[in-house]
Amino acid sequence: MLVKSRTVSVEMQMYQSLNARTTLLEKEKQYLWNLEKGYEGECMFDVLTEKVDGCNHLILNDLLLKHNNTTFQIDSLIITPRNAYLFEVKNFEGDYIYDTRTDQLHVKANSKDYEVTNPLNQLNRCNSLLRLFFQSYGFNLPIIASVVFINSEFTLYQSPPDKPFIHPTQINRYLKGLQNNSSSKLTNMHTALAEKLTSLHMVDSPFKTFPEYSYDQVEKGLVCASCSSLSVVVEGRSARCVRCLRMETLEEVVLRHVGEFRMLFPDRPVSTKNIHEWCKEIKSPKTIRRILDKHMNNKGSNRWSYFE
Repeated sequence: MLVKSRTVSVEMQMYQSLNARTTLLEKEKQYLWNLEKGYEGECMFDVLTEKVDGCNHLILNDLLLKHNNTTFQIDSLIITPRNAYLFEVKNFEGDYIYDTRTDQLHVKANSKDYEVTNPLNQLNRCNSLLRLFFQSYGFNLPIIASVVFINSEFTLYQSPPDKPFIHPTQINRYLKGLQNNSSSKLTNMHTALAEKLTSLHMVDSPFKTFPEYSYDQVEKGLVCASCSSLSVVVEGRSARCVRCLRMETLEEVVLRHVGEFRMLFPDRPVSTKNIHEWCKEIKSPKTIRRILDKHMNNKGSNRWSYFE
């Protein structure tokens, strides 16, 4: 049973928005690509875990926790009657080599080898902190931690069989094993553990970084929710992307852009004037005002009014 679903981080949403409206530096584009690639892999794993039959397990995705002033992130956690299964999901693609002498991971690209961070380092840190977290709240449940390589185009040469790696061809079999091994039932302890983890999840990550930007630097207009291009045109009470042909109601578009505006510029008031300027393809301020009046609370009066 799914207890906590995965959401797109504010950091990734901001990078995507700025990528559509400004010109990011190459290192910033690479950082966004890494965020999107990682999120894509985690969602692929979510699809597989949510297909596990039965209700004898609890699934928690995308947890950000703090223990003893140390913050750690959990990609996926599955609580069963006997164990808690901790998964570090990696969406690596291509040919990699494991150096058993140094415990280093290398990627083969353009006839060269490049060292990458061994995901076991992050897994072991997370495992240790989660175990201490369990102990501090009185939960006695063994943790089995694994790195999941989700991408079917990934190959790890010289992979040590004693390392907790789950390769693409092993994932379905591994998850079926969790299902088959859960003969006993979940108890109130398991439910209490899931509730405690969810309640202590940190929404605001201390790890996030943002490019520098200002209101005058970003391009105004309507960004497509599918292809992230500034190619949306207004057609009556609808909006259409001329690039990918996605259709939305004008109301959906305005509310989505209000959310984007508040995320990027939290210190600027959500006023008819500001949102009209932000959504410049919508020519009528009255249309903006009507939608804001319908979905938000009007504060202030006359020219000083704003919405919350």
